[in-house]
Amino acid sequence: MTHQAGMPADREAPMPPQPAWPITVDPVTRGALVVLSAIAIVAALDIGQIIFAPVCLSIVVGSIFGPAADRFTRLGVPTWISAIVMVVLFVLLLLTAGAAFMVPLSDWLDKLPLIWSRLQSQLVSWQGFFSSVSSLQQELQSAMGQSDSMQVSVDDTSAVESVFYFAPAFIAQVILFLASLYFFILTRPYLRRSALELSPDSDSRRSIHTMLKTIETRLTTYLFSITLVNLGLGGAVALVMWLLDVPSPLLWGMLAGMLNYVVYVGPAVMVLVLTCVGLATGTTIVAILTPPAAYLCLNLIEAQFVTPTVLGRTMTLNPFLVFLTIAFWIWLWGPAGGFVAVPLLLVAGSIMEIMSERP
Repeated sequence: MTHQAGMPADREAPMPPQPAWPITVDPVTRGALVVLSAIAIVAALDIGQIIFAPVCLSIVVGSIFGPAADRFTRLGVPTWISAIVMVVLFVLLLLTAGAAFMVPLSDWLDKLPLIWSRLQSQLVSWQGFFSSVSSLQQELQSAMGQSDSMQVSVDDTSAVESVFYFAPAFIAQVILFLASLYFFILTRPYLRRSALELSPDSDSRRSIHTMLKTIETRLTTYLFSITLVNLGLGGAVALVMWLLDVPSPLLWGMLAGMLNYVVYVGPAVMVLVLTCVGLATGTTIVAILTPPAAYLCLNLIEAQFVTPTVLGRTMTLNPFLVFLTIAFWIWLWGPAGGFVAVPLLLVAGSIMEIMSERP
């Protein structure tokens, strides 16, 4: 083998120039990648709902009970015992609330035929309006050349078959939720320590520590504060319903407090429920509309004055963004999504705020 003069024999040939990293991507391609990634993430969350929903819900609930478990640990109680105590306490709270709901709720379920008959009698006055709308619809269909015949398909699947179909999945989700809640409370300190150990330098560790501390503080403060506000709202609703001589006032107070966790949607459902209660107990329009109107006044005071005062400006979120977030997560995961929507939005907002403050 021949070599050029003055060049050592063992010197390797120069390497070709490597492309710069990261490779620049034009805005159109970058936007397409972002859209495809978002679609893939949403599809994965939808397909894996049976796993992701209970795990995410356990993290949100564990953020409420985590500080209490830490206090038990500082008193010398083993971590695994503290986690078990928190899970058992949560289950007992659910069972107590369920038992308090069952007795009065069963009585109101027996009144559903009465509520339906009174609703039909109240709609008699609207019969002329509905008839005019129906005739207008028929005229539009005739003008567009459409037939007014309607095909109705009936699903012959019985309720028992539906229960047997959905029961195993529901039980699996409950077990997964309780197991995830236990392990999240148990391993919270280890997860934080592991995240710090993965940081390459002190600045990154400081930023991650600040981010985790801020997220945990805001999430815990939000959930604890909202729980206190909902307890107060539930007590106020129960007291007002008792003063209005509405049967089962404690039931409506508890229901109002629970539904208030789902912003916008929960109060709307509560107004509908109390309207049905008014139909079952009242004989005039004023008597029918008094329970939902009283609840709307209390909810307005809570939403406009009490909650902003308790949470402060650091927890204030854009109402339109909150509405879109709740709508998205309810569409994706149902009631569980509605419960975790605002905490997830709060976490995302905290991360973006901390990232924007980094130099």
